[in-house]
Amino acid sequence: MKFLPYFVFLLSIVAIAQPNTDVYVMDLAITDTTFAVSNFKNISHSSGYDNQPSFMDNHAVLYAGTENGQTEIQLYSISENTKQRLNATTPGGEYSPILMPDGKHIAAVRLDTTGLQRLYKYESTKPNNGESQLLLSELEIAYFAFYDEDYLVASVLSGNQLDLVIANLAKDEAGLYAENVGRSIHKVPNTTTVSYTIVNEEKNLDVFVVDVHKAEDTYFVCQLPIGIQDHTWINATTLLLGSGSKLYVYDLFGPGEWKEVADLSANNIQNITRITVSPDGKKLALVAEISAKK
Repeated sequence: MKFLPYFVFLLSIVAIAQPNTDVYVMDLAITDTTFAVSNFKNISHSSGYDNQPSFMDNHAVLYAGTENGQTEIQLYSISENTKQRLNATTPGGEYSPILMPDGKHIAAVRLDTTGLQRLYKYESTKPNNGESQLLLSELEIAYFAFYDEDYLVASVLSGNQLDLVIANLAKDEAGLYAENVGRSIHKVPNTTTVSYTIVNEEKNLDVFVVDVHKAEDTYFVCQLPIGIQDHTWINATTLLLGSGSKLYVYDLFGPGEWKEVADLSANNIQNITRITVSPDGKKLALVAEISAKK
């Protein structure tokens, strides 16, 4: 693929008002015939925008969390039941924090008060003082996933839609790959592919995967249920998502349909959105709203 600079100068979508969400973590146990979650815990416990979790490792969760009226990179330790801000205070808010492939830095989208939206990397070893460095200077990135240390797959703001680019970090440039895509982008475990979603003719989202170095080899995986934007991968052949208070899986070698595997309504949550699984597959983190107790 030939990479060309790709410029976007548009209003941010992360600035749109968001519901009062929280981040939850729980234990996950899966066999060939069972799917069980336990030890359900609210790890954010704050009013405002707590969202976009990702596992830093099997024992810690990154997320975008409200602190003193601003969105910051929060790190929650599962074993110690503590959280701390990683980034130094900036003029804007930080969103979508992800551990970079080098294992030493956190990448996050920063939305400045001026409206400028860019991707930065932060030191992960300096809590409350993580200095930042700009990545991909001309891209207004909304959501992203790392393919490896050199390449990034991201959706960028483009008028009233998102478009997908594949970016070369070292060269600070990107090539347009697909138009009118979604926000859920993930490196597929134990593969050389990244999954992304694209709006289909019915205005729903289809999941595709692509190998960055063989970009012509993209292929369809499945369609997300109506109204659902987010998905993740339990392993290389099983997708997971939340809808309402329920969890569903899709097995690539199964019957070709989404199967309900858990109902979390007893935990007083609703409207599950973002969802992610720890590298060892034993922890699950998700975003949801608190439902009114009956």
